[in-house]
Order: sequence, then C-alpha cells, then structure tokens
Amino acid sequence: MKLFLQLFVMVAILSLQGKILRAGVLENVMEGKATVIDMTYPLNEKNAYWPIGNYTPFKFEPIATLKKDMVFSGKYSTPEHLGTHIDAPNHFEQNQPSVDQIPFEQLVGKAVVVNISDKVKNDPDYTLSVSDILLWEKTNGQIPSGAIVLLNTGWGRRWQNFEDYKNNDKNGCMHFPGYSKESANFLVSKRNIRGIGIDTLSGDCGNCSDFQVHHIINSAGKFILENIANIDELPPRGVTLILAPIKIEGGSGGQCRIWAILSN
Repeated sequence: MKLFLQLFVMVAILSLQGKILRAGVLENVMEGKATVIDMTYPLNEKNAYWPIGNYTPFKFEPIATLKKDMVFSGKYSTPEHLGTHIDAPNHFEQNQPSVDQIPFEQLVGKAVVVNISDKVKNDPDYTLSVSDILLWEKTNGQIPSGAIVLLNTGWGRRWQNFEDYKNNDKNGCMHFPGYSKESANFLVSKRNIRGIGIDTLSGDCGNCSDFQVHHIINSAGKFILENIANIDELPPRGVTLILAPIKIEGGSGGQCRIWAILSN
C-alpha cells in the first residue's frame, strides 16, 4: 500500500510538471497560443548610428554569388552600438560583465512598458521621471523585481529618417527623449530591474552629455537596450522578452535580436 501511494504521488507530480511545461511561454508559442512581436530593426546601411567620434554606418557587401560561385555569401562591418542593440554593463563601467558574459537567465524576463509619448510630443528632450513610474504603477501595479523596463517615447516613428531620428539643432546637439538619472536610480535601487530599453539612440536623452543613466545602469551590472522596434505594439504589462545578442568576446555590446511574447 505504501509503495502504491509513493507511485501515485510520483505520477501526480510528473503529470503536474508536464502541465506546467506545456503551459510555458515557449510551448504557447509553438502551439499558436501566443503572439510574437519582433522588436528588432533589420540591419542595413540606412540604420541610425551614433553620429559622434569614430562610429560609422553599417556596411554589407557580397563576397560570393550564386551566379559566379554557386553560393551566396557576404561580409559586413558595423559598430557594436548600431541598430537594435544591447549595451553590456562594461560599456560605461570597469570590472563589469562584457556582452558575452551576460548569462542567459538575464536575457529572458518579464517586461513592462511605460508610455511617455504624449509628453514627448510637446518636449523632445523629455525624460522619464519617478512620478511617471509611480503613476504607471498606480494603474498597473508595482513593477516586479527582475523586470525589464521598456520606455515607449513614440520616437520609433522617426526611424526611417536618420536626420529626424537624431534631431540635431543648428549647433549639432541632438534632441530626443530618454530616462532621467532619478528614474534610473529608482528602478535600480527600489525595483531591482534587470535592465532597461528604449526606442531612441540612447538611454540618456539626446542633449545629455555626461551619460548619467548609462553609468547608473551599467554600474549596477545591468544592460540597456537601444533602438528597439515596435514598442508601441506592446501592452503595459503581460510581456515576456527574449534577448539574443551577438556574442563578441570582451565586447561592450552588440546587435541584439529581441522578441516579445504576448499570451493570447
């Protein structure tokens, strides 16, 4: 009788585990029970890139063709921080993980989306405030520990026009929205977030010269996602994010494929 009870309990546990696995995020995707949104811009020579210093545009050229070589192949060159990409913690801070050292567990997680696009319409230099976060939480509940916080600024509509996207004034200063240092500190110290993301060139606003947000996030060992596509298609919460950055040994970041999974 004791052996029968042990077997019964074991079968019940295995059955429950199977149900949990079948109900998992990836299982829902494979079974058509979830919506998948690609948050990544295709790489091409029109991609926005950091227009200061030694940064250069993306470049691709064929090195073999089907007609001539019976195989199609190409080569490309790009800065790490171009297109949809990830800033590893070592981007702005010493003794922090490089992009190849970020564990898989940190590259998958629940995401929340804070929408400040209405405020950005009237002020392209607008930065996310702590009060914006608290207002979001009043409606959607507290940001869970380990979440990836995405900022919808509405800037993605400018992606196809590099001049509009960097939005330089007559003195060459860029103007686009970002996080404030106060919001970055709050998210790291009070909400224990996994990382942040945005639909602009940088986590810092365009006219911010000291990159305080980068320093705050990277010094905490966390990442920043930049030039994210289709943030405006996401709900405030109920999102699972999967990040797949290029694995450059010792790299400060790199191009990153991002998928958002929404339960149907």
